[in-house]
Amino acid sequence: MNLFDTLPGSFFNCLASGSTNRVYADCLLLIYHEYDREITYRIPRSQVRDALAVYLMEHQVEKLEDEPEENTNYNEMANAVIRRFCSREVGWLEEDIDDATYEKHIMMTEQGVVLAEFLQQLMKPEREEFSSYIFNVYNILKDPDQWENDPYINGLRAVYRNAKLLSKALKRLATFIKKIIERMVQEETMESLTENILEYCEGDFIKEYARLTKQQNIHIYRSYIRLRLEEIQNDAALLELLAKGCRLEENRSLEESKGVVQDMLHTIRQFFTEEYDEIMRDIKHKITVYLQLAIGRARFIRNRSRDIRGNVEQTIRILTEEMDDLGWKDELPEEMNPLFDLESNEFLDLESIRYPRKNQRIAKASQVEVEEMTEEDIERARLAHEREAENPYSKEKMKSYVEHVMGNRTEVSSDDLPLESKNELLSALSAVAYGRENGFEIRVEDGYMEMQQMLIRRFTIEKEEKNE
Repeated sequence: MNLFDTLPGSFFNCLASGSTNRVYADCLLLIYHEYDREITYRIPRSQVRDALAVYLMEHQVEKLEDEPEENTNYNEMANAVIRRFCSREVGWLEEDIDDATYEKHIMMTEQGVVLAEFLQQLMKPEREEFSSYIFNVYNILKDPDQWENDPYINGLRAVYRNAKLLSKALKRLATFIKKIIERMVQEETMESLTENILEYCEGDFIKEYARLTKQQNIHIYRSYIRLRLEEIQNDAALLELLAKGCRLEENRSLEESKGVVQDMLHTIRQFFTEEYDEIMRDIKHKITVYLQLAIGRARFIRNRSRDIRGNVEQTIRILTEEMDDLGWKDELPEEMNPLFDLESNEFLDLESIRYPRKNQRIAKASQVEVEEMTEEDIERARLAHEREAENPYSKEKMKSYVEHVMGNRTEVSSDDLPLESKNELLSALSAVAYGRENGFEIRVEDGYMEMQQMLIRRFTIEKEEKNE
């Protein structure tokens, strides 16, 4: 089925007219926003008419496309807009009469709502938070109890949807950076180049990209997502439930549903394993190219303007010398002489001379009594300085900490370390950081631990042979 088989014949005509397309687009968005405080897309016709009349009056619209002549009655013009939008040829709105009050109401059709949202998105694109998609996937996979009753709808399809939205958002970001780079190559002045760089630096995607790459440890969540997807692919019972849910929801056969489920799992896993890294590398490369082009373009514009100034000055000097030799300069009108004054004549006056500063004399001597510290005060101050300078997670203290926890054993697992408080968690992390320097071997294990709202990879601290 073709798109235009489902739409009215003149669905786009109001936006195609060169004379009133702006008015009709604004009217549609105005009606769309009138429904913001309503629970449905159905409001009294008089409310829509009044809102349109106010808009037409404020923008001094005097004639619409279908009106034969100018009309200053804005209520009639608003009614004409409503009739046009409600016509079968356009189909943006529908008119309905309340059975109880016989009051006319205006409803937006499904196509009208979609078109209004599309126009709104083109005018003011919503800022997407890339990391939220990954958090959604992580939270869904981490709590299988919430989609136990319907694993296909609430589990797999929700994960698939968030993965596709993240993929589309990152691809749009890469394309947007490319367009900025293409515009920069054509910048001719330092002012326009500066505006281009400011537009890039103040863009919302810079903040979102930074949060996605650095600020929220996204790689930890991605590792867990890949692990859970692998577990789902190896769970035959869960795959059977997913296939049955897909069959009921998508009206497919059981064999087709099994293939769809496997394709969705493969697509999600491939995105978080390979495609995500490729897209991020591409974005990082384009940002690097952009910065290099910005510097190169700035140097080119600066050097080009400098060369032009130098060539012009040199040309005028040659002309001046030739005119002096030929005696033409004496014949020039007096008002043209300043054009050939290449040397600036400057002079000194009293305002340009800096007087030496006089030192202020001490008007009155002041005395401060010196209080001598006792031995107890000196000792108390020394202990206070030692406490301030003490590092509870130093290399030596961490070695003693590991030896104390390990005791007579040759290795200790992260599961055996005390990690209840933040200080204990910091001690364990510092012990791992200084492990090799203190003569221990750190071995990374499979799985993660959740401590203090953090995901930590399991590990084992082992004594090296020379340290036994």
